[in-house]
Amino acid sequence: MKNTPTEISLNDYTYNLPEEKIAKEPLKERSDSKLLTYKNGILGHDVFNNIAEHIPSGACLIFNNTRVIPARLFFVKDTGALIEIFLLEPLAPTNEVASAMLVKNTCVWKCMIGNLKKWKEDQALRLELHDGQQLKVKITDRQQQLVEFTWDSNEVFVHVLEAAGKIPLPPYINREVTFEDQERYQTVYSKFEGAVAAPTAGLHFDDKTLESLSKKKVDFDYLTLHVSAGTFQPIKVDNVLEHAMHSEQVVVTLENINTLLSKNFIVSVGTTSMRTLESLYWYGVKLINGETEFFINKLYPYDHEAGVLPSKSDALEAVKRYLIEKSLTQITGQTEIFIFPGYKFRICNGLITNFHLPGSTLILLVAAFIGEDWREVYKKAIANDYRFLSYGDSSLLLPS
Repeated sequence: MKNTPTEISLNDYTYNLPEEKIAKEPLKERSDSKLLTYKNGILGHDVFNNIAEHIPSGACLIFNNTRVIPARLFFVKDTGALIEIFLLEPLAPTNEVASAMLVKNTCVWKCMIGNLKKWKEDQALRLELHDGQQLKVKITDRQQQLVEFTWDSNEVFVHVLEAAGKIPLPPYINREVTFEDQERYQTVYSKFEGAVAAPTAGLHFDDKTLESLSKKKVDFDYLTLHVSAGTFQPIKVDNVLEHAMHSEQVVVTLENINTLLSKNFIVSVGTTSMRTLESLYWYGVKLINGETEFFINKLYPYDHEAGVLPSKSDALEAVKRYLIEKSLTQITGQTEIFIFPGYKFRICNGLITNFHLPGSTLILLVAAFIGEDWREVYKKAIANDYRFLSYGDSSLLLPS
């Protein structure tokens, strides 16, 4: 039987967010942000640098170690027209994000193009890099907005982007990128380039906070989800089930799976880590059912044939066996999992997350995790002058 609801109203997951509550700048110190705690239905207030006092000893925090790339590129035509190219996902010579960062000479990406009508399909645009080198772009498919990049240096693509691009701050910040953003819109543990938006729950952590957690015998592990531009996409339909979820690339290691199998209390640092972890469970279900493709479509947890589902350990053991059989130390997959109320969490026991836009997929995820109490959490956050969205304050959600 299928468990997919037929309708979820967007109006049930909105709230009034005053413009002045949106954080436009980062705090001077990462861990000075406020921390709203929700434990077994009880709300509290603290500062993020005290988060170790609220995490159970023996818990394991799962971080997303993706690194934001300078995904916004600006080209000026001879006529003066400005063309903006926003990188979305690589297509050639590889569609694996990590590998795409290391290609040389040429590549093709799916993009969003600003002022597209001013750019003719047979017209090449150029941007000066350094030492007389150039980056050249041309459209290979106008309808799909596919762009070919070529450059005449021997540098890998990520270094070309660092020379030519800008960090893509969320549109609601509504200001120019500054030098400070280059560092503050990355987590201190970011490692693998490929995201076009930061996993913002992790922006509050600094070395001192991580050390305090280690002293409390809280363990850490790191996986990768390359956050896509879909994270900025608002829901524009009344029935949220009709919202198109963007696929995002995830990388999970054998070490991650061993960690998850050995820990009883998993706290996801951010919604991106949570989506990865829950997708991993469903990939284990697919393997048990004889399907090997690591792609979780948005309604798979609700749509697939129900019955008695595997335990967390059974699903993870299935993934582990598959990796060992294929002599793999990690696996790359795609997920567009849509977590909304009615979803049963299989791996995550806790969530550290910022405060999200009304009527967003992330509000639906929070509502799925803590139920109707999400309204009280947001009401208290607004009443107590919490800062919202990417550069805003944090919450620790421990529903049981």
